[in-house]
Amino acid sequence: MTHCPSLCVCVPKECCGQCDGISLGEAVREQHGKDESVHRCCPPDVVVFPRCVEEVSALAKVCHQHHLPIIPFGTGTGLEGGVCAVKGGVCFSLRNMDQVLDLHQEDFDVTVEPGVTRKALNAYLRDTGLWFPVDPGADASLCGMAATNASGTNAVRYGTMRENVINLEVVLANGTIMHTAGKGRRPRKTSAGYNLTNLFVGSEGHLGIITKATLRLYGIPEAMVSAVCSFPSVQDAVDSTVQILQAGVAIARIEFLDDVMIDACNRFSCLSYPVSPTLFLEFHGSEQSLKEQVNTTEDITKSNRGSDFQWAQDAETRNQLWKARHDAWYAALALRPGCKAYATDVCVPLSRLPDIIVETKKDLIENRLTGPIAGHVGDGNFHCLIVVDPKDPEELHRVHLFTERLGRGIIYKLCIFKKNQWRLDQ
Repeated sequence: MTHCPSLCVCVPKECCGQCDGISLGEAVREQHGKDESVHRCCPPDVVVFPRCVEEVSALAKVCHQHHLPIIPFGTGTGLEGGVCAVKGGVCFSLRNMDQVLDLHQEDFDVTVEPGVTRKALNAYLRDTGLWFPVDPGADASLCGMAATNASGTNAVRYGTMRENVINLEVVLANGTIMHTAGKGRRPRKTSAGYNLTNLFVGSEGHLGIITKATLRLYGIPEAMVSAVCSFPSVQDAVDSTVQILQAGVAIARIEFLDDVMIDACNRFSCLSYPVSPTLFLEFHGSEQSLKEQVNTTEDITKSNRGSDFQWAQDAETRNQLWKARHDAWYAALALRPGCKAYATDVCVPLSRLPDIIVETKKDLIENRLTGPIAGHVGDGNFHCLIVVDPKDPEELHRVHLFTERLGRGIIYKLCIFKKNQWRLDQ
């Protein structure tokens, strides 16, 4: 117990009366003090395993009374160190609350507990004709996805978690249980007061612990088809993305991988695509609408020097393709065994995306950094996964300087300066 001398006395005795599952073991605490990020492990002082919202509330009241930090823990698949207990405290592991509670097929919504993952939910929905499309790379918990406003490869068509959360049950720091849209309510739209649901989506555990989420579901499309298209340059690939969206194509997925990333995915996932800037595409809809979407998209990619489409039409091939995209994090790590990956997450106006990615690639090359790029370019979002040796201070310094330039210099130059220049030209 390194952070709070009185913790052994004040927490376990009281918590034992509120929850059967509690651990002070070093291995359990370390397991809950880290995620998939580059950040060092910061274990909590205690891990509790509540089984219902009443236990979460009772435990939160104990922590509030003794001024103890609370760290919610879902599956530990995050990439930003959000579960690290930097000041010790009590970790609330929500894995035992893993039930799908209410499915309303006719209303296209479902309510889940925080231990339910996205893959588990879609397996549960398999025979209903419905699915939940938001798909970050990891098999994350759905309430954790709400807490971080997770996105995914389907965001361009179906939105992020923010657009797909209808209601949340939340336990506040003092143990109060609240429902952001009203208890038992499942409104798609409301103008009655503040949008508290949107306030909690993306709050990352700062405002409370999400103990239930009511989510929007979709009908499984009649037809799905995926394709891969390679380009001679980053500019050509990203220009194609912008033009496809400007043409009004209702594309379901459009993912960019630079040459370094596609090479990593080829090696890690046993693929054989050309090592050049690449788009992974997917189309959803009726058979007729798919033909129209594909024809328009092919015309645009060819006008930007894109290759012929390599098709993934059957479910097995499509799943292999998108699994490779979801495994991009591990593919990047495999480029330098024994190293760690530092994730960046950039989202810019779509019109600025080509310039930003081209500038980022130049910066990586000039500063001798291994940083494969992949992104949900359909909504202006991309990730640079910098693979770094955490024991090399000089390399860590170069990474730090790169992220400073990416976050301040490049975005300022391309998003603010050019906007002001446009105004002057008017």
